[in-house]
Amino acid sequence: MHVRQSFTLSCLLLLISSCEEKMDLDLNKAAARVVIDAQLSDASSVQRIRISHSVGFDDPINTSGIKGATVSVKDNENRHYSFQYEKDGYYIHRNFKPVAGRIYTLNVAVQKQQYSSSCQMPAYVAVDSTGISEKSLTGKTYFFATVTFKDPAKVSNYYSYTLSINGGPFRFANAQSDQFNDGLKVTHYISDLGTNLVPGDGVIVRRYCVDEKTYQYWNEYQNNNLSNAAPSNPKSNISNNALGYFSVASVKEYQLKIGQ
Repeated sequence: MHVRQSFTLSCLLLLISSCEEKMDLDLNKAAARVVIDAQLSDASSVQRIRISHSVGFDDPINTSGIKGATVSVKDNENRHYSFQYEKDGYYIHRNFKPVAGRIYTLNVAVQKQQYSSSCQMPAYVAVDSTGISEKSLTGKTYFFATVTFKDPAKVSNYYSYTLSINGGPFRFANAQSDQFNDGLKVTHYISDLGTNLVPGDGVIVRRYCVDEKTYQYWNEYQNNNLSNAAPSNPKSNISNNALGYFSVASVKEYQLKIGQ
């Protein structure tokens, strides 16, 4: 079986990162905008959406939670889910597990302003195997979590990954598409964007099968972080000039250990 490997080492991505002109923003002076972080998945029946305002780039926190918003999600089978405020801008629904194939529409009202977005939840693409790979580049050794699977043929598929290292918080690691390996056996190499993995580390990989717009959001984010451009916000898939994104994804976790 032909294997197409997707290698994501930061220095290689630097060589192919976009050369498009980017707008430099004064993030400390930019007007506050509504930020909606809505990552729903079938990992749990508890769903959380955070609504906040953007603040200055140098402030100790980068968003300030909003209380008093109206937050709901509706699917294409007319099921309606109202989210209730808890704290720090988080709105919660405790009995809502999304189903692959359904289309979900987010509606948020903040101070008479309306924000919306839609997403069709993809089915999960099964994984054949996981592991740890060791790569050497310019005299340094790098470790990657690996996920190997058969990509479905003639279907556009998109993936995003987050990592938890040694019990720490999950952080975005990588976004991938099947643009160049549709229908093939694929290995994704995954590492934290800011922390090199070392022997002895315990790693939990969360693998999301996402829609195209969510992939575009995270792909722009990773390209911005691997380039020399000034910090900028990825293009949101939410209306009315909001920041953030709305995604409904199928997800699974994989626990790995880097041998010593």
